[in-house]
Amino acid sequence: MMGPITVCPSCGSHTIKKIRRNWTGIVKGQTYVVPNLEYYTCPQCGETVYDRQAMRKIEAHSPAFTKRQGEKKSA
Repeated sequence: MMGPITVCPSCGSHTIKKIRRNWTGIVKGQTYVVPNLEYYTCPQCGETVYDRQAMRKIEAHSPAFTKRQGEKKSA
């Protein structure tokens, strides 16, 4: 398991912070919300960084990853 992100990958700042907010995404014109998403943001350069857990939560809420009805999951 990965530890917390402590350095901004874009600017190298050590002021990157983990925040929790409702996050809004858009896929093919369809807006969706991921409630209480935890991710990192850098106050120095504005970079946003998503760890594995955040990405999984985004994917779970995204219509881009939603299985279509009738589609079978492969083994």
